[in-house]
Amino acid sequence: MGRFDDLSIVFRRTTILGLLGIIMISFACKNDANEAKMEMAEAKADMPDMVIWHIKAVHPEGRLIDIKAIDQEGKIHDVKAIQDSDQRSFMDIKTLVGDKQFPVKILVSGDKYTRVKAIADDSTVYDIKALTPEGDTLDIKGVSRTRNIIHIKAIDKEGAFYGVKAISPEGKLNDVKGVKVTQGQTEMWVNGHAVYAHVKSLPQAGTISNDRNWHVKAIHPEGMFLDVKALDKEGNIYDVKAIQDNYQRHLLDVKALINGEEVPVKMLISEEKYTPVKAITDDGTLLDIKALTPQGDRLDVKGVLRSGNIIHLKAINQAGDFYGVKAISPDGELNDVKGIKLAKVAVEMNLNGHDIYAHVKALPQIE
Repeated sequence: MGRFDDLSIVFRRTTILGLLGIIMISFACKNDANEAKMEMAEAKADMPDMVIWHIKAVHPEGRLIDIKAIDQEGKIHDVKAIQDSDQRSFMDIKTLVGDKQFPVKILVSGDKYTRVKAIADDSTVYDIKALTPEGDTLDIKGVSRTRNIIHIKAIDKEGAFYGVKAISPEGKLNDVKGVKVTQGQTEMWVNGHAVYAHVKSLPQAGTISNDRNWHVKAIHPEGMFLDVKALDKEGNIYDVKAIQDNYQRHLLDVKALINGEEVPVKMLISEEKYTPVKAITDDGTLLDIKALTPQGDRLDVKGVLRSGNIIHLKAINQAGDFYGVKAISPDGELNDVKGIKLAKVAVEMNLNGHDIYAHVKALPQIE
């Protein structure tokens, strides 16, 4: 056998070994890819179903105002925030037209306030407006910029600004803002329109405002506020407010306002399934705390579940469903209303002849 034959044998062996290596690497890659696919499938399976958040303007008096898209024929369409995963930190805002979802954007404009519009696939533009129960139509505009954020407001006839919010069926609340990611005037083009900023739903960052009286409301899953009030035995109805008496919003007192007096709201010691929530006057008179529906129903407001130092407080409808109870500032900030326990014992204190199980306060929302 000559030298050439030896080299040929070595070459063939090297080639075979190389092919075997390639096959093994390919097989390993396929396995890795399959494992990755399995991991992605498992992660996807854990994701929640799509959650539709309601888009509303918040009136300073604690009312919600519908925000809708209006097409060129005057037809009205829903505007929603779309939660399609387990995160709510950065959600798309869409106009729902039939089975289609059209993006909502802030368009490039030379106007004082920037225009908020929905853009259809065929480049048709839909107006975004707030529609009041009285029949007024309010503009929705970008009114100011803070670096990457464009502040979006509903603007009433007197020029006052109302915050724009996304509200989940469970009563969570996000801000609706414009978002810029480039320095240029035009972020991108969408179906023939120059886009100045993207409209998204973001968690509330809070403000330094000092809004003394926050409205206390129950939030219906369909995106409606229900008034929470104190009722005496004669049927008189009184406001219930969270009181912000300085520039902190971490722990606000919840009070019933009765004839000019601020009356504390507490959870009482009870053998009932759910813990009663009452306002207690100086002479020991108890007033019921109820959520009032537009249909005239009066829903109990009670402590329904304890988590450590927190008692979760809910309005309870006739079917036994729970509605979250919140404090809403005139600027549209939102806190949860909860019971808090400071002591390990059942009775926190005795107030005007009544044993107190927990104090009712308004605290910032958490995930």
